[in-house]
Amino acid sequence: MILRALTLAGGLAAGAATSQFPEFSQQYAQRLGGAVDALSQVVADFDASAAQEGLTRSAALDQMNGTAFVERRRQDMERTFERHAKLSADLDALQGQGPFTRAYHAARMTDGDVAGAAWDNFQPALPLNFAGAVFSGVGFLAGMIGLGAVLAVLRWPLRFMGRTHA
Repeated sequence: MILRALTLAGGLAAGAATSQFPEFSQQYAQRLGGAVDALSQVVADFDASAAQEGLTRSAALDQMNGTAFVERRRQDMERTFERHAKLSADLDALQGQGPFTRAYHAARMTDGDVAGAAWDNFQPALPLNFAGAVFSGVGFLAGMIGLGAVLAVLRWPLRFMGRTHA
C-alpha cells in the first residue's frame, strides 16, 4: 500500500513538473529572441567596422593580433560569432512553434545563460489548457512508471530473501 502511494505521489510530482514545460519553453524562446537580437547588433557592428576598412569578417579577425589584449578580443569575437550562429539556428527552430513542437526541439534549449534568465523570472502556474493537460498527463504516467520501476528494482532482492527463509 505504501509503495502504491509513493508511486502515485511520484506520478503527481512528475505531472506537476512537466505541466510547466509549455510556459517555460515559451519564456525561453522569448529570451532566446532577445539574446539573438543583442548578439546580432554586436555582429553587425563588427561587420560594419570591417567593411569600412574594406575587410571581410575573417580578414578583420586575422588582423586582430599582436598584443595579448587584441588576441583575447579576437577570441571573444569568434565565440560571439559562434554563439550567434547557434542561437540563431535554435531560434529559427523554436520561434512561432507551439508547445509540442518546442518539446520536440527541446535539445535546442540548452543555452545556460538564456535558460537561467528564463528560470529567474519563471512563475509556476496551473496550466488550464490542452497543452498543459497533455504534458501533465505524460509526466504523471512517466513519473508513475519511473518510480514504480525504481521501487520494483529495490524490492527485487527482498523477494528472494523471503523465499530463502521459508
